[in-house]
Amino acid sequence: MAFSITSPFVYIRRNIDVFDRPLLLITLVLMAVSMITMLSAAADFPSRTEAHARNLLLSLGLMWLVARIPVPWLSQSALPLYVLGLILLIAVALFGDVSKGARRWLHLGVVRIQPSELMKIAMPLMLAWFFAKREGQLRGKDFALAAALLLVPLLLIIRQPDLGTGILVFAAGGFVLFMAGFSYRLIVPVIVLFVLLMSLLWFFGSSWCSPEVQWVVLHDYQKQRVCTLLDPSRDPLGKGFHILQSMIAVGSGGLWGKGWFEGTQTHLEFIPERTTDFVFAVFGEEWGLLGNLLLVSLYAAMVLRGLDIARRASTLFERLASAALILMIFTYAFVNMGMVTGVLPVVGVPLPFMSYGGTAAVTLGLGLGIVHAAARQRRLVQT
Repeated sequence: MAFSITSPFVYIRRNIDVFDRPLLLITLVLMAVSMITMLSAAADFPSRTEAHARNLLLSLGLMWLVARIPVPWLSQSALPLYVLGLILLIAVALFGDVSKGARRWLHLGVVRIQPSELMKIAMPLMLAWFFAKREGQLRGKDFALAAALLLVPLLLIIRQPDLGTGILVFAAGGFVLFMAGFSYRLIVPVIVLFVLLMSLLWFFGSSWCSPEVQWVVLHDYQKQRVCTLLDPSRDPLGKGFHILQSMIAVGSGGLWGKGWFEGTQTHLEFIPERTTDFVFAVFGEEWGLLGNLLLVSLYAAMVLRGLDIARRASTLFERLASAALILMIFTYAFVNMGMVTGVLPVVGVPLPFMSYGGTAAVTLGLGLGIVHAAARQRRLVQT
């Protein structure tokens, strides 16, 4: 009997080949930058640095596992995942755990989960599956039904309230709707209305933000976030402290930065949540404008490579799902950098692969894994 011995290098190559190599390289470089930043940001908490490294390895592992799944299986799982996520969101609304004034968690006996996170993946998969089933015969009512599929879980998430996750779920679903052919004539009025509202806030913010004025649409803490964005100095030691200190940190980095481990705002503990939501302030202070440009370039390269994979995908489901998921990562980065630099309100959105957090690591690993699966599926079709 003859035995064949597979070279370790051949085995490693076979497992690496499940990835799209340029996208994997960009991700690994970003993770390396993340670890360098976390070593400084969590200098007083070495256990957090170790946990961050484990989270990154977990994300890579999930990415590898999902990349090996045939895309038709992912398509078939879209509806069950969406229904499961919707049931869990309803369960949260009925008897979820309340923490810090928000009902976001569901206790399942041995584990405590946040079902809204599942929707970040389930939503784009569901809408991509929905439009793929109707490819070539789309009508107006199909877009109306797709919008309803997006709005139902979105309203449940906003009701918790969880505006940050709501933004990401809405973005992931909205990208699918747009790429499936949703008329720009319906999008432009929404943009115009948003710009008009922001202009009114800018001109009348001082009077609208007075304690006597109640905002009927938003919760009081959400009102405070918007008002703080308009003028952080109105409460410099309270609501505006986070934004002011992060803006000082990023601005003080200058062109070259203060140097690794040399950030005064960071190590004198002026930057709040410096390992999570505000890790970009740590990076900006220590590496300056040039470092920020490098980091933005990495995210841009990741998004562009993901969109190129989506463009060349072999089916409509792959194109819509992979494009929406990679654009969701863009939304993560855009919103986080915007809130750290005082351009957007603080909504608790982490910076992809840079911020500490196991939940975000799982979501990002699953999302990028699906993009890699689409790239792998195309290679299999070509061969």
